[in-house]
Amino acid sequence: MTPGSNIPLAAARVTVDVAAPVRLDVSGLLLTADGKVRSDDDFIFYNQPSGPGVTYRSGGGSAPDAITVDTAAVPPGIEKIVVTASPDAAGQTFQGIEPTATVRDADSGSVLATFTPPQLGAETALVVVEIYLRGGQWKARAVGQGYADGLAGIATDFGVTVEEPAPAPVAPPQPAVPPRPLTPPPPAPAAQSPVAPPVPPAPPAAAPAPGAGKVNLDKGRVSLQKNQTVSLVKGGRPLLTRVKMGLGWEPAYRGADIDLDASVIAYGPQRNHIDSCYFGKLTILNGAVKHSGDNLTGEGAGDDEVIVVDLGRLPQEVTGLVFTVNSFSGQKFTEVAKAYCRLVDATTEEELVRFDLTHAEPQTGVMMAKLVRQFTGEWDMTAMGDFIKARTVRNMVKPAAQAL
Repeated sequence: MTPGSNIPLAAARVTVDVAAPVRLDVSGLLLTADGKVRSDDDFIFYNQPSGPGVTYRSGGGSAPDAITVDTAAVPPGIEKIVVTASPDAAGQTFQGIEPTATVRDADSGSVLATFTPPQLGAETALVVVEIYLRGGQWKARAVGQGYADGLAGIATDFGVTVEEPAPAPVAPPQPAVPPRPLTPPPPAPAAQSPVAPPVPPAPPAAAPAPGAGKVNLDKGRVSLQKNQTVSLVKGGRPLLTRVKMGLGWEPAYRGADIDLDASVIAYGPQRNHIDSCYFGKLTILNGAVKHSGDNLTGEGAGDDEVIVVDLGRLPQEVTGLVFTVNSFSGQKFTEVAKAYCRLVDATTEEELVRFDLTHAEPQTGVMMAKLVRQFTGEWDMTAMGDFIKARTVRNMVKPAAQAL
């Protein structure tokens, strides 16, 4: 997994262990919809190893500490369990000792996902991953948000009362500090402490295989599969300033004309909706994003609609772009053939990345791809291919935000 990416959980009971070259203290916090614990009893760690639906297991120094979440036993009102880690040695940072979180089926032990937060430095504690409930489905998300004030900083952020001398977990009372927002989608880290990249998932070059790691464009054009990610860099340097996202489709089975609408939705660091560019609003963000206009039939070779994005002119507040296609007329995507999106260098017209939709569902909307600004300032593209019931871009704003 990469920062901000998420997976649905196929198991009701999952264990998250966090390993590093040094011993770590691992803990879990049960959070309500407002991002806080209900009380200090929701902070699960070595001195308080069990809570409702969540348990802590010590590795004893020879194995990683672990947090197990039984999603069926998590009480109503708890929407997220964040798994945190901190070096056991006081004051030690994560520089050079990047941890790896492994999410497993707690019953079978099979690995569901792994995540290693990149580019760590002065952090003395991390929110590594979170297990969260969204739309009735439990999911795991890679986070990697760093704190320079140890587990005490994380604890107070989420409403646990902490007595401050040491950067250790929990203790008696003191007023809780209002929380910094957690970092799911493309955010930069918040408040007190440095660090934390943002959003996307996984692939390799040319024709990446599912589950492979993120690649760049060094080997030329990349063909993505669903949920795979490519970094838009070449030779280790940012590659692009202006890109075109071309979207195309054909009527299935030589059927009637298909009237689809391509759009792009811009979001800020907290998944806040900034603006949408579509056939009714062809230019947004002072011209940084432009739409080619509406194609009413889907006939003809090449891209049906094109959205040009000037990455260099995007405001800093824009950290994520989600490209969508909708059927305002109500035609379902089972009536569409050869739907695809492709990213083109707007300067050279070279095709860089392509994603072909290989299956269809009887829905009226699909999220095709997303571009996410990384902590380093570079952009990643992730293939999505997620179908939803939405005939207009307005109906896409909320589900696209949740998918970041």
